[in-house]
Amino acid sequence: MREHPIPPVTEDLQYRAIGLVRGIYRPGNPKLFSRGSILIDNGVEIEAVVLGKMISLMKRHIDIERSHLWVVYPRSRDANELHFQISGIWEPSTLSKTEIGIVSNKKKGEVSDQLAEGDDYFSIRGELIYTNPDQNELVVKIRQTSKYNGKKNAPFKLKIKGNIPLDQLRFFVNLDVRRINQELHIETYNIIAPIKTRGGLKKKNTTKFKK
Repeated sequence: MREHPIPPVTEDLQYRAIGLVRGIYRPGNPKLFSRGSILIDNGVEIEAVVLGKMISLMKRHIDIERSHLWVVYPRSRDANELHFQISGIWEPSTLSKTEIGIVSNKKKGEVSDQLAEGDDYFSIRGELIYTNPDQNELVVKIRQTSKYNGKKNAPFKLKIKGNIPLDQLRFFVNLDVRRINQELHIETYNIIAPIKTRGGLKKKNTTKFKK
């Protein structure tokens, strides 16, 4: 039963980039509701687009003049700014399970909107393709699942602030990340397994680290 907006990991090498941000969604143009920005509660404004069925849900059932906890897919921009794709909302106290696609075993009135991870938490899983410990930055490649028509989605790269040693390049990593303004910062990480390359496999490492 779903009681959390971020689903559990089901495979060791499961790629993903998903997180939670609280703020007010502002369409950039009244005639184009799906493109706009999220005004985060601390005053930072981040570009955003609304995906699929969320458009009708937001128009029909959500007061977009108020702040909400959005489920988003993060992307990095060339200008060192974030971009979000809004895929859901976490507000079980005011939205029914059929409206938000959540199944809860709690009775009405007992559902909490609070999450243990808090606002601005992101779960990032992918291949470490760049790391610069001196600059405290790295890049993770995320591979997306194939589309319904069988065509592959292009992978994308996510810039993250943090320190992972150079000898972990080309390893699959699991990151617990926190958004700070326009940046994503590592809180903890796991090295899961080496990524297969033409030259073979690297030595496996499953050590857990904290920043």
